[in-house]
Amino acid sequence: MISLKIKEVKTFMAMLLTNSLFDEFVLKEMELQTFTSFHVSGQLHENFFSKEELEQRDTAVLWGEIREIAFSIIKGNKSPLMMKIVFQLPDASVDKLIETLGGRLKSDDVGGLFLNIRFEKNELHIITGTAIKTFTLDKTLDIEWDGWVKRLLKNKGIEYEEE
Repeated sequence: MISLKIKEVKTFMAMLLTNSLFDEFVLKEMELQTFTSFHVSGQLHENFFSKEELEQRDTAVLWGEIREIAFSIIKGNKSPLMMKIVFQLPDASVDKLIETLGGRLKSDDVGGLFLNIRFEKNELHIITGTAIKTFTLDKTLDIEWDGWVKRLLKNKGIEYEEE
């Protein structure tokens, strides 16, 4: 787990809300505080969809499905009082990341790789997290996930400082 403070908040927020950078991430939770509080659980209500619609989609809610809604809540002259978004790396991407570890873990051992984005008091922080279903002292997955997130930010020109 690492904590990264984003140097250019406005640049990051633009990428988060108007760019497809995080669209394939699973949205676990979102909380926004503007003139009132907005909460999105990230849980898909399957009974909203027809059987045919469910067969054509994943059961996870992706950021790309919510991004424009979040943007419409936030846009304006004032910054939100607080924003918290919890993303989870999709299973297919977790599998690819685990492959780089040379068989140290199985996909079934991983409960999730998380990205916690928090904006408050004009500061934006990203905190990584891993959930492993079995007890292990091996921190290789944590290190690889933290490195993956840092490379993603660097490749997109997002400057940060590690805290």
